[in-house]
Amino acid sequence: MAERPWILTFSCQDRGGIVAAVTGRVAHAGGFILDSQQYADLETGRFFMRLVFTGPALHDALAEVAVQFGLDWTLVPADHRPKVVIACSTTSHCLNDLLHRWSIGALPIDPVAVVSNHETLRGLAEWHNVPFHHLPVSSANRAEQERALLEVVEDSGAELLVLARYMQVLSPDLVAAVEGRCVNIHHSFLPSFKGAKPYHQAHARGVKLIGATAHFVTTALDEGPIIEQAAERVDHRATVEEFIAIGRDIEAQVLARAVRWIAERRVLANGARTVVFR
Repeated sequence: MAERPWILTFSCQDRGGIVAAVTGRVAHAGGFILDSQQYADLETGRFFMRLVFTGPALHDALAEVAVQFGLDWTLVPADHRPKVVIACSTTSHCLNDLLHRWSIGALPIDPVAVVSNHETLRGLAEWHNVPFHHLPVSSANRAEQERALLEVVEDSGAELLVLARYMQVLSPDLVAAVEGRCVNIHHSFLPSFKGAKPYHQAHARGVKLIGATAHFVTTALDEGPIIEQAAERVDHRATVEEFIAIGRDIEAQVLARAVRWIAERRVLANGARTVVFR
């Protein structure tokens, strides 16, 4: 029987001998390397690596290297499917795309809950047999509602909270609780065309590019480390409705790529930026 594949990811202060020490330890233990990607950030002096190998679990052996080089590291089976909670409001395109990709085996996640401040998308979640939690929110109950949302995340053991067009600004307390494991998607017009009807605003200004950005959520609104972006050209003939349709497609695709890369341990934090091993 083939040996189990593993994914090792780590970052550390850059110095000589890191790759040799890690790959040597894997080889010494009988591991066979399938894929290796690395990046040295000369600006920050940080080193990043993603290593896929088959063989035994090497937690103890790698722990020694981790101490020696000060690695911030994770080691998981390559078939690990992280549990994910998806938050949404009333627009369905991102939620529908994520659940469809998961249902056909194209997205290596385990959706354990859909949370929404509206009932609109209950049927979509339940059609996919994913538990739906209706958590209405107002200025009067915001703190209580966020505690309930965080309870869903924690009780389900979710590794990732995906804001799939969840039209609420998270409080600093909630952001702190899910730091590094919460992803948002939005149009890429920002910082222009803030607020309601951004595509209408963009159309009125004759925008020629429509795009979307997926990023980690931080207390700086819509300014967290970017994971993925995409854009598509439009011209003077495009209507507002066409702007919106194109925007929906790009948002769904960009969010799905970001979630897949996170699930596959391809995304490593690098201060205000990310390293993405594609």
